[in-house]
Amino acid sequence: MGRKKVALSRQLADIDLRLLRVFKAVVDAGGFTAAEIRLNLANSTISNYISDLETRLDMRLCDRGRGGFSLTDHGQVVYNATLDLLDAIEQFGQRVNHAHNRIFGHLHLGFAEHMLGVHNSCIIDAMRSFAEQAPDVRLQISTMGSDEVTTAVLGKQVDIGITVLPQNYLELDTLTLFEEEMLLYCAERHPLYKKECADISPQELQQYKFVESPRLMPGREFHPDMKLWNKQAKAHHQEARATLILSGNYLGILPRHLVSNWGLTDQMRPLLTDTYAYTNTFTAIRRKKNSNEIISTIFYKCLQQSINSNHLT
Repeated sequence: MGRKKVALSRQLADIDLRLLRVFKAVVDAGGFTAAEIRLNLANSTISNYISDLETRLDMRLCDRGRGGFSLTDHGQVVYNATLDLLDAIEQFGQRVNHAHNRIFGHLHLGFAEHMLGVHNSCIIDAMRSFAEQAPDVRLQISTMGSDEVTTAVLGKQVDIGITVLPQNYLELDTLTLFEEEMLLYCAERHPLYKKECADISPQELQQYKFVESPRLMPGREFHPDMKLWNKQAKAHHQEARATLILSGNYLGILPRHLVSNWGLTDQMRPLLTDTYAYTNTFTAIRRKKNSNEIISTIFYKCLQQSINSNHLT
């Protein structure tokens, strides 16, 4: 008869918690290399940590190699248990905070890329107010693609996100913050750059290549014509999209304020603004059932107060 394995026959030590946090970060990032920036650790160090955790648990947690990163069945169990454990630790801290009337812990925010600029006053005001109310809280901000913010909030990787919601989610609280104007841009090397907008027909636009952005995905198009556009490239991050547009080979959608901030107004121009311009509404989002309830609520209220103050001025 084989020996029954007992992977963890003692109390968790600090090293176990550290290894589990590293393991969670690797899974959330989708692999060792993707987790390097998030953890500020070298790939070899991360690999050693995961190997140490596998040794301590007497389990193989993941497969890594040429085929990519993937969890084993044991790894999925350990990952789910890690989420429960870290939530329990967070709730413990919340209860202690509530008892002492002093806030400790962390707040992880997820921001859509390049949203700051002419619209950042309410966020900066909220940051200032939050720092005054919770000076001991450690703050982390991660910047990502718009859709990635929503995924990170739903997946509990961040506490509060600020992004453009692709749809409504029953499990999320939402707070409308500000809007940005989105325009169809053409670079100076493109054949349409010097053509009058009045002379450009919807049918002519269909002859040119477009770079796909989130609002040009099937089912999200702002205008019916957009469904007929020839989307030959995909770049959901705005800097990459701007690069493709500047090549002169593609038309694409960008925020007006971003083109101005980057000093690109002489290198690209908007087309047919009366027809294809639209606005994105940025929203603060958080899970309704939130393990980091006390801290996230403070920041959420800071945002609300900032918006109310800006409306009054």
